[in-house]
Amino acid sequence: MTDSSFVSRRTLLKQTAAAGLASMAAPMINLGRFQLFGQGTPEYSARAIGLVQRSLVIDMLAPFTLDFNKQAKWEVNAETFSDATFQEFLDSGINVFHPAIGLGGITPFETALRWFASWNSFIAGNDTRLMRVDSAGDFARIKSSGKIAVILGLQNSEHFRTPNDVNLFHALGQRVSQLTYNSRNLIGNGSTERRDEGISDFGVAIIERMNKVGMAVDVSHCGDRTTLDAFELSQKPVLITHSNVRALANGHPRDKADEAILAVKKSGSVMGITGVRMFVSDKEPTTIETALDHFDYVAKRIGPEHLGVGSDIDLHGYDDMPPELNKQLRAGYKGSYGFREKIDIEGIDHPKRMFDLTEGLIRRKYSDANIEGILGGNFKRVLTDIWTV
Repeated sequence: MTDSSFVSRRTLLKQTAAAGLASMAAPMINLGRFQLFGQGTPEYSARAIGLVQRSLVIDMLAPFTLDFNKQAKWEVNAETFSDATFQEFLDSGINVFHPAIGLGGITPFETALRWFASWNSFIAGNDTRLMRVDSAGDFARIKSSGKIAVILGLQNSEHFRTPNDVNLFHALGQRVSQLTYNSRNLIGNGSTERRDEGISDFGVAIIERMNKVGMAVDVSHCGDRTTLDAFELSQKPVLITHSNVRALANGHPRDKADEAILAVKKSGSVMGITGVRMFVSDKEPTTIETALDHFDYVAKRIGPEHLGVGSDIDLHGYDDMPPELNKQLRAGYKGSYGFREKIDIEGIDHPKRMFDLTEGLIRRKYSDANIEGILGGNFKRVLTDIWTV
């Protein structure tokens, strides 16, 4: 979600999310519906539970935690990632997390090296719980592994000093790179910059190298011209891992215009929908039904096969952050972000949100095959294409 290269959610997060694997306790039957994980939990239909259980569920933007102090402890000592925390990820039903952050500052190359070193160390220190997704072949073994899967990426490409750095970071495990964050860099322009001149000559060379090595180009935070340029220049599908429909949110700059949505279809790609309140609507009430309107809008225009999920929250959401960190996060964004009292949307702001989303898609009359695609099958398909070189 910052314009400051020093203070943002992702800059504060030095290391984020891992990926959950569906591990279901024996359900308690109650009038045709089920309670997961015992008393006091929401009830879900057998159809929704079955869909989550059999799908490869991929969240293409999901930090590990928004409690940065907790994150720092996990970085220093991987063993502090407790059994209870691991179980919460398993119970979420999410199998694959993309925990990208937006790195900036005056030494982005060195900062990125440290970030990937931290993540690789964290994964190695929890090798019975975590696995890094390096190739399309890894998708087939995730659910049976009993592990949380992680796709390593960044929400900025300032760490690429030359095209050769794309090769270097690919070797370190990076499989997705967002071209810009909200502000301008040497590649192109972010969504909240005053002007957007599109992709630079340097950016053309970076995209070419990303295509060559099999690293996904992401334009979620990019400005309009930069976004469309990327679709025109890339020989591989370009991802929108986490955004929303601008036409439904009163022109929010972080959302995508119809031109970009149509470009997703033309390139055979996928757009992940977020649950960030101000990206979904500028009016109240903003509910899960309002968020589902974004899924419907994209599905009606380009087809459900081009839809996915990029929640843009951790398992618990922004509104559960420590208050001082929440205040600091908000301060790092321009006024055009339009923060309101709440950032999350009730119903999709908790660890089992994928079950609620699935119930919502069922209410909206999506087929089982389309829901399985939205939950992760569509991102699996396009990532397989992008990573195959």
